[in-house]
Amino acid sequence: MSGPLVVLVGPMGVGKSTVGQLLAERLGVGYRDTDDDIVTEQGRSIAEIFVDEGEETFRALEKAAVRRALAEHRGVLALGGGSVLDADSRALLADQRVVYLSMEVEEAVQRTGLNAARPLLAVNPRKQWRELMEARRSLYEGIATAVVPTDGRTPEEVTQAALDALELKEA
Repeated sequence: MSGPLVVLVGPMGVGKSTVGQLLAERLGVGYRDTDDDIVTEQGRSIAEIFVDEGEETFRALEKAAVRRALAEHRGVLALGGGSVLDADSRALLADQRVVYLSMEVEEAVQRTGLNAARPLLAVNPRKQWRELMEARRSLYEGIATAVVPTDGRTPEEVTQAALDALELKEA
């Protein structure tokens, strides 16, 4: 298998970055986040890209970032919440070890406050989060090697559950 050791997917606020960094540390590999790649490359926040150029432009940047990271990175890779919307990106993930970090709406509210810094949740955040998850849940599940619920768990517990689900040994 080429590509990252582990790819993390899931909704915004689920803890992909935190768990990804913990996983990388415990596995003795590097960590990379495609959202960070886009921000660095564009020199502005994801929210600014959405506002200035729209979701379609952001999704094109995201698709390119996912393709590049899957080709280049060999450690733990976290993908943006909407990256699974692209069929080409999902196809690239078919041969990868993918962990879907799941959470319910109440947990999302507690973790993120569903705030306006999340451009897709600017109006009626609970309703929009539910609608996003209805559209994306089957996509996450369809590419996942393992599903790890995060509700009521610490990042350390989620990290251990991911290691156990993938039967990976720490470095």
